[in-house]
Amino acid sequence: MSEVLARWNGLPLEEAVCEILPCCGSRTWAASMASKRPIQDEASLLAASDAIWQSLGKPEWLEAFRSHPRIGETSAEKLAPAQSSTWSEQEQEKAATADEAVKMALKWGNREYEQKFGRIFIVCATGKSAREILEILRRRLHNDEATELQQAAEEQRQIMHIRLRKWVTG
Repeated sequence: MSEVLARWNGLPLEEAVCEILPCCGSRTWAASMASKRPIQDEASLLAASDAIWQSLGKPEWLEAFRSHPRIGETSAEKLAPAQSSTWSEQEQEKAATADEAVKMALKWGNREYEQKFGRIFIVCATGKSAREILEILRRRLHNDEATELQQAAEEQRQIMHIRLRKWVTG
């Protein structure tokens, strides 16, 4: 068991919730994760995360989405924990180096997405260039609401896996 998991397993419930919250952004998810303690290893952590995430509904998913900044921006709609903001910046690192034309296209694409779906565009940006993200955004603008919500939830799940791995290794 990692030192982080061993320590987290022993925390009072509310402290455990607050510590894992930046990995997702949904308080319901974080509280459910804390209630599953003790968690012995990374594989069990990821499995619990997936099971909880899939059991949640649209309100909890939207809460998690709101903890992210727009692609190309640095601040989230709601005040995100500092760790979440740091991770978002790292995840968008490749996208941040785009030329101005691509950045502007992302900005307009984000606006179009928000007008259509009423929420920010969620994509697992780690390792993706701004051009790749823009292509994904343009493709997903053709989705219907139900399909897009499921796609955004899957992207959030991938982000959570990356963040949980970072968190558990300290």
